[in-house]
Amino acid sequence: MSRGFTTFRDFYPFYLGEHRDRRCRRLHFAGSWLVIACAGAAIASRNAWWLLAALFCGYGCAWIGHFAYEKNRPATFRHPLYSLMGDWVMFVDILRGKVRL
Repeated sequence: MSRGFTTFRDFYPFYLGEHRDRRCRRLHFAGSWLVIACAGAAIASRNAWWLLAALFCGYGCAWIGHFAYEKNRPATFRHPLYSLMGDWVMFVDILRGKVRL
Protein backbone atom coordinates (compact mmCIF):
# COMPACT_ATOMS: atom_id res chain seq x y z
CA MET A 1 0.00 0.00 0.00
CA SER A 2 1.30 3.43 -0.91
CA ARG A 3 1.88 5.90 1.90
CA GLY A 4 0.51 9.38 1.41
CA PHE A 5 2.84 12.28 2.07
CA THR A 6 1.66 15.84 2.38
CA THR A 7 5.12 17.44 2.41
CA PHE A 8 8.54 16.68 1.04
CA ARG A 9 9.89 17.00 4.58
CA ASP A 10 7.74 14.01 5.54
CA PHE A 11 8.70 12.09 2.40
CA TYR A 12 12.50 12.45 2.52
CA PRO A 13 13.14 10.11 5.51
CA PHE A 14 11.05 7.48 3.71
CA TYR A 15 13.06 8.14 0.53
CA LEU A 16 16.36 7.63 2.35
CA GLY A 17 14.99 4.41 3.83
CA GLU A 18 14.39 3.16 0.30
CA HIS A 19 18.11 3.72 -0.42
CA ARG A 20 19.80 1.79 2.37
CA ASP A 21 22.09 -0.16 0.06
CA ARG A 22 25.27 1.74 -0.64
CA ARG A 23 25.47 0.37 -4.22
CA CYS A 24 22.04 1.77 -4.96
CA ARG A 25 23.05 5.19 -3.64
CA ARG A 26 26.22 5.04 -5.72
CA LEU A 27 24.23 4.27 -8.85
CA HIS A 28 21.87 7.17 -8.09
CA PHE A 29 24.86 9.45 -7.58
CA ALA A 30 26.50 8.33 -10.84
CA GLY A 31 23.20 8.72 -12.67
CA SER A 32 22.83 12.27 -11.37
CA TRP A 33 26.31 13.16 -12.62
CA LEU A 34 25.42 11.66 -16.00
CA VAL A 35 22.24 13.77 -16.09
CA ILE A 36 24.33 16.88 -15.46
CA ALA A 37 26.81 15.83 -18.18
CA CYS A 38 24.02 15.15 -20.68
CA ALA A 39 22.35 18.48 -19.90
CA GLY A 40 25.70 20.20 -20.47
CA ALA A 41 26.13 18.34 -23.75
CA ALA A 42 22.62 19.40 -24.81
CA ILE A 43 23.44 23.04 -24.13
CA ALA A 44 26.90 22.90 -25.72
CA SER A 45 25.76 21.06 -28.83
CA ARG A 46 22.29 22.60 -29.02
CA ASN A 47 21.03 19.08 -29.54
CA ALA A 48 17.92 18.21 -27.53
CA TRP A 49 18.52 14.46 -27.96
CA TRP A 50 20.97 14.73 -25.07
CA LEU A 51 17.99 15.47 -22.82
CA LEU A 52 16.50 12.11 -23.73
CA ALA A 53 19.87 10.54 -22.93
CA ALA A 54 19.75 12.33 -19.56
CA LEU A 55 16.44 10.64 -18.74
CA PHE A 56 17.78 7.22 -19.65
CA CYS A 57 20.99 7.76 -17.68
CA GLY A 58 19.31 9.10 -14.56
CA TYR A 59 16.41 6.69 -14.34
CA GLY A 60 18.39 3.78 -15.76
CA CYS A 61 21.08 3.96 -13.09
CA ALA A 62 18.54 4.51 -10.31
CA TRP A 63 16.23 1.69 -11.35
CA ILE A 64 19.10 -0.75 -11.75
CA GLY A 65 20.06 0.11 -8.18
CA HIS A 66 16.57 -0.59 -6.92
CA PHE A 67 15.92 -3.79 -8.83
CA ALA A 68 19.42 -5.29 -8.48
CA TYR A 69 20.40 -4.22 -4.96
CA GLU A 70 17.54 -2.75 -2.93
CA LYS A 71 15.05 -5.30 -4.24
CA ASN A 72 12.31 -2.70 -3.97
CA ARG A 73 10.13 -0.72 -6.32
CA PRO A 74 11.47 2.77 -7.10
CA ALA A 75 9.54 5.55 -5.34
CA THR A 76 9.21 7.20 -8.77
CA PHE A 77 6.27 4.91 -9.49
CA ARG A 78 4.32 6.03 -6.42
CA HIS A 79 5.62 9.55 -5.76
CA PRO A 80 7.13 10.90 -9.00
CA LEU A 81 7.65 14.55 -8.02
CA TYR A 82 8.86 13.89 -4.48
CA SER A 83 11.11 11.11 -5.78
CA LEU A 84 12.73 13.43 -8.32
CA MET A 85 13.23 16.03 -5.60
CA GLY A 86 14.63 13.32 -3.32
CA ASP A 87 17.17 12.28 -5.96
CA TRP A 88 18.63 15.77 -6.08
CA VAL A 89 18.46 16.41 -2.34
CA MET A 90 20.24 13.10 -1.73
CA PHE A 91 22.81 14.03 -4.41
CA VAL A 92 23.55 17.31 -2.60
CA ASP A 93 23.54 15.55 0.78
CA ILE A 94 26.13 13.09 -0.56
CA LEU A 95 28.27 16.00 -1.78
CA ARG A 96 27.97 17.63 1.66
CA GLY A 97 28.84 14.41 3.45
CA LYS A 98 25.42 14.13 5.11
CA VAL A 99 24.67 10.83 3.32
CA ARG A 100 27.38 8.18 2.95
CA LEU A 101 28.30 7.08 -0.53
